[in-house]
Amino acid sequence: MDQSSRSHGSANGWAPGTALLPRGLCLPEVHLIGGTRAEAVKLAPVVEAIRARSRMGCLMVASGEQELVFDQALEVFAMRPDIRLPVEPRGSRPELLGSLTRLLDEHFARRRPAAVVVQGDSTTALAGALAAFWRGIRVVHLEAGLRTHDLRAPFPEEANRRLIARLSSLHLAPTAGAAANLQAEGIGGPGVLVVGNTVVDALTRVAGRPVSYHDPRLAAVEWRARSGQTRLALVTVHRIESLGAPLTRIMNALRTLLERYQDVEIVLPIHPNDAARKQLMTGLFGVERVHFTAPLPYDEFCQLLATARLVLSDSGGVQEEAPTFGVPVLVLRDLTERMEALETGDSRLVGSDPQVIVDLAARILDEPAERGGAAANPFGDGYAAPRVEHGIAWLLGLEKLPPTPASAVRYTPSERVWRQPAART
Repeated sequence: MDQSSRSHGSANGWAPGTALLPRGLCLPEVHLIGGTRAEAVKLAPVVEAIRARSRMGCLMVASGEQELVFDQALEVFAMRPDIRLPVEPRGSRPELLGSLTRLLDEHFARRRPAAVVVQGDSTTALAGALAAFWRGIRVVHLEAGLRTHDLRAPFPEEANRRLIARLSSLHLAPTAGAAANLQAEGIGGPGVLVVGNTVVDALTRVAGRPVSYHDPRLAAVEWRARSGQTRLALVTVHRIESLGAPLTRIMNALRTLLERYQDVEIVLPIHPNDAARKQLMTGLFGVERVHFTAPLPYDEFCQLLATARLVLSDSGGVQEEAPTFGVPVLVLRDLTERMEALETGDSRLVGSDPQVIVDLAARILDEPAERGGAAANPFGDGYAAPRVEHGIAWLLGLEKLPPTPASAVRYTPSERVWRQPAART
């Protein structure tokens, strides 16, 4: 049996640090599989780190799941996919999973990597893990261990990431809490490394860059907010569980806030999710000071995020990004897998109850001390990508020891104390 066809996981006969190839021969190649905006943002720093060390080959494979926003996000980092899969993203999720798994299997048959990196919990990530596992290729799971402990929330991501965990040889957890979740599921030992979240690395590369907005309205929105004429609320809603009645309640809350605060403007990027687009455009059509936009390039989004007074979102990524800028987040979900931001006071679960949303948003808008949270982002220090590169190198026998855990990342809890709004009678 050759080295590349060993069983996955130390429990099945594989030991970290075992050389994959004799030194001096061709470099082992790592394939990173991505297809969503979040995957592009979080994988880009890893690509940079791998190429900077030049001890592994690196190939970015685009699944086509969200081709437009994936390419748009990569462009901010001066990157393009090395390989594109000819997938049709329309159709059901099972159809997409089947197509991606087949295409990735064919790709791995033509060009077998030493390891495959998948990020997070998307359909692309699950397909990449399945196809690699079936080919006997080691799976590296970036952002491993996030859990809500409810298979229906978020759906289907909670199930996806649990499945990926069972297929992975190396689990790169963003936080100690995520690593503890894996440990509780019986996934522990040397194959679980705490590295931080690479989204913080991405932010450090983008924040502070001069931004030229594609939509001139956004430049005006930013200028008004920075000059103190208005206050910006950045809103993103796209999750399946938010559609229908929950989104209607969220839109009611937004209308109430705009009526109460005449100086508040809302920027609302529309996600590619067609159902969310239709409901948002219908429900908020003609409402003053609501600015719909196409999906934003990552640098433009970060600039608006840094300018915002508050964020209302059901996105996971925004919960990780906003603490860097000290912008409070009202999480439009009933559960979150990113407990660290709740613990520091950088975010608060509000669900879709209009009264709760309005009351907590009002606290932020009425009390200047509410702005700001942790002394540092609890999800990372901006050096996760080098740890990821080191961890993969260790997996492939190019390093004798794993990277130093990111548990040394220090943060202090926010002085902001959230008060639960009084129950309605």
